[in-house]
Amino acid sequence: MTTRILARLSLLRLSVLDDHLSSHVDRPHLAGSFRFLAEFLYFGIKEARACLFAGLFFVAVFAIPRDGLWGVPRYDALLIAAVAIQVWMVRAKLETIDELKTITLFHVIGFALEAFKTSSGIKSWAYPDFAYTKLYGVPLFSGFMYAAIGSYIIQAWRLLEVRIAHHPPYWMAGVMALLIYVNFFTHHYIGDYRWYIAACALGLYARSTVIYRPLDRDRKMPLLLAFVLIGFFIWLAENISTFFGIWKYPNQLGAWSAVHVGKWSSWSLLIIMTFTIVANLKHIKERTHVPA
Repeated sequence: MTTRILARLSLLRLSVLDDHLSSHVDRPHLAGSFRFLAEFLYFGIKEARACLFAGLFFVAVFAIPRDGLWGVPRYDALLIAAVAIQVWMVRAKLETIDELKTITLFHVIGFALEAFKTSSGIKSWAYPDFAYTKLYGVPLFSGFMYAAIGSYIIQAWRLLEVRIAHHPPYWMAGVMALLIYVNFFTHHYIGDYRWYIAACALGLYARSTVIYRPLDRDRKMPLLLAFVLIGFFIWLAENISTFFGIWKYPNQLGAWSAVHVGKWSSWSLLIIMTFTIVANLKHIKERTHVPA
């Protein structure tokens, strides 16, 4: 009973916060540096709120010891925590069923990539710890790391009232997303064409603009810049995850070292693919302008 009451209180507080962040109150008195600081602060709060799933999952990463918890191996405990967070977000109506279906697709895409990259013939990285919930050497919680990116984009879209101007035709964006994903597999056999794909993406999204509202006025940003910035923060999160031994690259098996900065480009491309999938949600399409 106490746990249920605490859960309701936390949800109530989150609802109050969301209502405040989504309010449309004009603030004409703000100008100059005061407006900049206020918008920067609210932008940061909204971004942090959009990272709710990822943030709670990282709390679990920090809180669960490497030896596990109450006899449950760490990877299995992380899976339980991730499922619990996801169920709570849906039941609390922080994510809809349609959004959950899209997020589930990221689980499938992410797991397929993880299984290939950790296979005996590739060994790009590894999950060294034991777990009951490993399949093909990949702990099942790993899919939630990809789903967290999709969850972030969905939440940020709502909180920042995002609109997209000059989005490329959906079929072109879909082909680009497919090429990005396929290259993650094929570059082990026929060469890495990420920079050629990146050049194509540069041309495809050159005119695309993100229109968002950090406070009470619309601001604009090139969509390509948004992809690069999100990729950078995921690269930072990857450094934190490998530092805590959630997974390891071959050069980190003896002692930890920073993830190569080249992974930043991989994550930025993955964001393009993720965004393309999320952009097909009905309520997001309604705020996306595709030139005729």
